[in-house]
Amino acid sequence: MTLEEYANSFGAAADAYERGRPGYPDTAVDWLLPADTRLVADVGAGTGKFTRSLVGRAAEVVAVEPDPAMRERLTAVLPDVRALAGTGESIPLADGSADAVTFAQAWHWVDPVRGSQEVARVLRPGGVLGLVWNVRDETRPWSARISAILSQPESRASVQSAPVVGAPFDGGAVERERFPWVHEQDRSAFLDMVASRSYVIVLPPDERTALLDRVRRVLDDDPETAGSATVPVGYTTYVHRYVRP
Repeated sequence: MTLEEYANSFGAAADAYERGRPGYPDTAVDWLLPADTRLVADVGAGTGKFTRSLVGRAAEVVAVEPDPAMRERLTAVLPDVRALAGTGESIPLADGSADAVTFAQAWHWVDPVRGSQEVARVLRPGGVLGLVWNVRDETRPWSARISAILSQPESRASVQSAPVVGAPFDGGAVERERFPWVHEQDRSAFLDMVASRSYVIVLPPDERTALLDRVRRVLDDDPETAGSATVPVGYTTYVHRYVRP
């Protein structure tokens, strides 16, 4: 499948995405956003997992999301947030209108050259581009076994620690920070998190069911998770902050 097909798969699992995907630690959001932020655009907002962390930290928050099903779910959760159709390469905001533009779990779906040019158009001079990823901790044996089942270990996605950006952000200073934390979620929500991965969504139904059954067996067999109603999922949130010249 093409990258675009993977990127466009999420609408089919919008409910699982909302139930299973984690939010983001407040410390990461506080570190990223300038104190005087008036308008922030959250691009590739999905169901609003990062968007809701921005609410209250800026005078206005705008969510930009290409998938209609994901936008509909976001609006149900955040009815007071303006949700617009758009992409990282085509942000429906005026020139110089935003103080910050964020991409959480989304920049790797964007053409970095075109996306950087579009963000620079939307940002005011001195505005902030923020790239954010939650990366699952694979040091626990059960988590490593599940990543092996998925054949998509988190460490393969190197963009999370050193994303590629284009002009005008590639020539300036970038600040980077990491925020470790633990997301405690019930088993059904954890399975929804797995089911909301693009490479799981696109599997044929029988293969998807078999994969989720294998994940259940890992949770049932591992001493750390067996018999527990919740799963302690460790994450590190990677945050990259660029300033528009």
